[in-house]
Amino acid sequence: MLCRVSELRYKEMINVTDGSRYGYVGDAEVDLETGQVRALVVPGRLRLFGLLGREEDTVVPWEAVRRIGADIILVEGGPMGRIGRGRRQSGAL
Repeated sequence: MLCRVSELRYKEMINVTDGSRYGYVGDAEVDLETGQVRALVVPGRLRLFGLLGREEDTVVPWEAVRRIGADIILVEGGPMGRIGRGRRQSGAL
């Protein structure tokens, strides 16, 4: 099955371990030397309608992705904080 990065934006990411919903994919981190996808990024939620900025992005390593379906992406891991929550590296897409 082939899937474009633009199609991933319409898929919700859900953790199969605890059922938590991360949100919709906003970006992907790709290693330009090898062409491999390294991680999927879910943008942080808006704080106070965006007036106070946003929360940090959630970065989910590609190794945590278990299945990509028609509407959702299933990932496996611990609670949200353990799966790779934090800022993206500079140079990311």
